[in-house]
Amino acid sequence: MTQIINRRSFVKSSGLAGLGLAIAPKIYFDNGKGKDKVRIGFIGVGLRGSNHLHNILSRTDVEVPAICDIDKERIGIAQDMIIKSGRAKAVEYSDNERAFEKLLQRTDIEGVVISTPWLWHTPMAVAAMKAGKYAGLEVSAALTLEECWDLVNTYEETRVPVMILENVCYRRDIMAVLNMVRQGVFGELMYSHCGYQHDLRQVKFEPGVEFGEKGIHESRWRTLHSVKQNGDIYPTHGLGPIGTMMDINRGNRMMSLTSHATKSKGLHNYIVEKGGDTHPNAAVEFKLGDIVTTVIETANGENITIIHDTNLPRPYSLGFRVQGTKGLWMNDGNTIYVEGKSKPHTWDKADEWLKQYDHPLWKKYEQEAEGAGHGGMDFFVDRAFVEIVKRKAEAPLDAYDAAAWSSITPLSEMSIARGGEPQMIPDFTRGKWINRKPLFALGDDY
Repeated sequence: MTQIINRRSFVKSSGLAGLGLAIAPKIYFDNGKGKDKVRIGFIGVGLRGSNHLHNILSRTDVEVPAICDIDKERIGIAQDMIIKSGRAKAVEYSDNERAFEKLLQRTDIEGVVISTPWLWHTPMAVAAMKAGKYAGLEVSAALTLEECWDLVNTYEETRVPVMILENVCYRRDIMAVLNMVRQGVFGELMYSHCGYQHDLRQVKFEPGVEFGEKGIHESRWRTLHSVKQNGDIYPTHGLGPIGTMMDINRGNRMMSLTSHATKSKGLHNYIVEKGGDTHPNAAVEFKLGDIVTTVIETANGENITIIHDTNLPRPYSLGFRVQGTKGLWMNDGNTIYVEGKSKPHTWDKADEWLKQYDHPLWKKYEQEAEGAGHGGMDFFVDRAFVEIVKRKAEAPLDAYDAAAWSSITPLSEMSIARGGEPQMIPDFTRGKWINRKPLFALGDDY
């Protein structure tokens, strides 16, 4: 779904009532291998959705009975992929913004992958769960605190899992560091630094310096968030991996945050440089600060710093730093220091450490992950989703994670609007975090 979508009018007029979806029967979970084949539908087959489709079509245990997108061109591209994989042509749903409702009414689909503009993520995931379909949900999962609670409440009512498809959790170096954290290499964790530091000016303005109705691909919808919001509008690429390392929602939780934003200059300057100061978009006022800094306190006494930086010229980096009582790893510079192992006050190159602690999942599926996108980590996130659908299992990155990680967006907006005032982070688990056990990347297959 790559066109601009008027979700506000849709929600106001329908409240999703048109689905006629009663609360689904509970799904009973098992730890076995599950059924031989599963049937997955796709809601949104734009650039990101097509990447998921490519990975899932490479499996022999998945059928794709139906696809949905209001962009007919993207539907055609997806159909070509499906047919070339040797499968039958999928049924298409593309009439209007609510076409996904009809797809969810199908009885031959067990799960759906949702890769649409952010405004639609929560409504579609909620509708999927109410229809009894596993929801594989692209990031971020929600934009408001109300939506975060919608995800949690619907999951608890239906017991149908939603999995946030945060691929960076499966990045090879991240999983090696997770392995090191779990084996105590860095001692007791104290601090982490992460973020989304990525020059997206060409993505936000395409073609040229256009966006909105004149834009293409993500510039049709993504740039509007930079016009309307001032906060960390894309926190999960950094926070997700740190959340798994710090056992967020599973023995630990995020308690409060403070956020600050710089002034906004990058997008305006880009428009003027590329399109001239007389271009109509040169008069647009962008609300999003060029650099947004958020600091989170956890129940177990750690701090997490998240940076959102997408409007200025810079190389790509998620800026990871994981630090404990015995040492630390830093993504930028690819360095590690471990007290008693490294030469005092001298960095080690991380390569040998990461190789030594390479995660078992990467060792097992390295060859299959080649060519899957984003250095292979997309293979693992898509594999995990398919496997939980096959086995009727709980999601390793679940509704509570989706809600907690995504809540940083509205809470950071509130903090910035109030001069950096601390904001309390809701306990989306309602106290269950105390006894919940870590699940992510602890099994043999996902």
